[in-house]
Amino acid sequence: MVDSTRLACTMLAPLMLGAMSLGSGAVAEQETDASWMAGVARVDITPVEPMWLAGYAGRDRPAEGAHHPLWAKGLALEDASGERAVLVTVDTLGFAKALSDRIRDRVEAEYGLDRARIVLSASHTHSGPVLEDLLECMYAYGDEEAQKIQRYTARLEDEIVELVGNALEALAPAELAAANGVARFAVNRRNNREADLRPTITPAGPSDHAVPVLTVRRDDGALDAVVFGYACHATVLSGYEWCGDYPGFAQIAVEETWPDATAMFFAGCAADQNPLPRRSVALARQYGQTLAAAVEQTVEDGMRSLAGELSVAYTEVVLQLEPPPSAETLRARIAESTGHRERCYEALLNRLEAEGELPTEYPVPVQMWRLGDQALVTLGGEVTVEYALRIKERLGEETFVMAYANDVMSYIPSETVLAEGGYE
Repeated sequence: MVDSTRLACTMLAPLMLGAMSLGSGAVAEQETDASWMAGVARVDITPVEPMWLAGYAGRDRPAEGAHHPLWAKGLALEDASGERAVLVTVDTLGFAKALSDRIRDRVEAEYGLDRARIVLSASHTHSGPVLEDLLECMYAYGDEEAQKIQRYTARLEDEIVELVGNALEALAPAELAAANGVARFAVNRRNNREADLRPTITPAGPSDHAVPVLTVRRDDGALDAVVFGYACHATVLSGYEWCGDYPGFAQIAVEETWPDATAMFFAGCAADQNPLPRRSVALARQYGQTLAAAVEQTVEDGMRSLAGELSVAYTEVVLQLEPPPSAETLRARIAESTGHRERCYEALLNRLEAEGELPTEYPVPVQMWRLGDQALVTLGGEVTVEYALRIKERLGEETFVMAYANDVMSYIPSETVLAEGGYE
C-alpha cells in the first residue's frame, strides 16, 4: 500500500498494464469476412435552455447561442459468437463517477451489458454544459442554475441509456477495419509557452500525434460509422456558445465527406496537450478540418480488416490518497482563498461536516477491448501523454488509447510530471 497521491500515481502505469493483460489473449489471423454486426444511433443533447458552460472557472454567465449542436452517439458491436459491446461518445467535458455509475448500472439491467462492455467517452469540450457532480465548485452560479444542471443531467442520463438501446436495435451485418493516421497540431503545453510559439519553432516535449480510425461498413461497402481519436485538449474556444470545439468541427467535416456515416470522436491522453495557437472559431474549424483530413487519408489509403472476434476486460485501479485535510485546515484555506478555490474548499468542508470524513482512496477505471487484432485501451481521468506512449511500447504502436472514459475525476500525472511539478 502507498500513502500519498504521488506514490499512487507513479504506480499507476504498471498497474494499468497488468490490468490490460486481462484481455490480451491470442487472436486468430484476420479474415476477409469479418462477421460483425454493428448498429449506430445518435441524439442531439444541446441544452434547450441557457445554462452554464463547463471547463473554465472564469466564465460569469450562461451560454448565449451555439456554433453547432452537441451530440451523443452510440456504436453497438456484436462479434461472430454473439459477444456484444457498446461505445458511447458525448460532446461534454466528462462523466462524473455518479452519473457514469448510474448509466452503466441501467445499461446492465436493461440490456445485459456489464461494465467491461460499455465505454462512456467524453470529448472533453470546454464549450459544453456543466454536469452535476463534475467540478461544480469551479463555477459561480446560483440555485436557479443548479436546478437547470440537475434537470439536464437527468435528461442526459435517460438519453444515453435510450441511445444504447437504439444502437443495439440497429445491429446489422457489417465489416470493421482499423488503422492509424497522423495529425500534428497538438503541442505539449508543459514544455511550450503559448506566447513564445512561432512558425519557425519546433515544439518541445512528448506528444502523441496518432489519429486512430475505426470504420464500420455495410454489405454494400457504404460507410456507416467512422470512429476516430486524437490526444489534444478541446480548448480552442472559451466563449459563451455551445460547441464541440475542434472535435465537433472534425465530426462535421467527416460527415460532409461521407453523408451517410456517423462520425464519432474520442479523446486520447491529452492532459498535457493543447491546440496552439487557439482562441478563435477559425482555428477550431481549422484544427477540425486538419483532423478530418487525416481521417479521410487513413480511410482512403487502405485499412486493416478486423476479424469478428471481440474480447473485453475491465478493472479499477484504487489510488491511495494523501491524508485529507482537517476541518481546521480547510477553514484556514477558505479564509486565504478567493473565487473557485474558495468554493472548492468550502465544498470539501461541507462534505467533511456532513459525512464525518473525506475519502482516502479513489478507484480509476481501466478497460480494454480487442476487436479482432485491434487493441483499444480506455482510461479514466485526464491522463498525461506518457501513459499512451508507454502503453504503445507494451502493446504496439497501432494500439488505440482513449482517456476521459467512464469517469473524469482529476488529472492523472506521469512519474515525470510528478517530479517536475506544475499544473497537471
